[in-house]
Amino acid sequence: MAKFCISCGAQMEDNQQFCPSCGAAQNAGTTTAAPAQEGKSKMAAGLLGLFLGAWGVHNFYLGNTGRGVAQILVTLVTCGFGGLWGFIEGILILTGSINTDADGRPLVQ
Repeated sequence: MAKFCISCGAQMEDNQQFCPSCGAAQNAGTTTAAPAQEGKSKMAAGLLGLFLGAWGVHNFYLGNTGRGVAQILVTLVTCGFGGLWGFIEGILILTGSINTDADGRPLVQ
């Protein structure tokens, strides 16, 4: 069974007393399960879409870099009118129509 650092979550050998990644001392509380990955915040992504969606900030936050760059270009080419795209995506995120990040992990409240 794999062992993980209690500080940074890096995988370690069973007999190691210190984490090879962060150097943290390990004790009886060392976990043997993989650390839980926190999801991205639905509220943060939605508000970024509403207020900064024209610049694709919410898509960069969710890991959709290509879509974020496309939103910047559309906003610049349309002299700002393309910013409506990001505003609408912000609403879709807040209503739950868009509920995963770029890696397919669900957004958390």
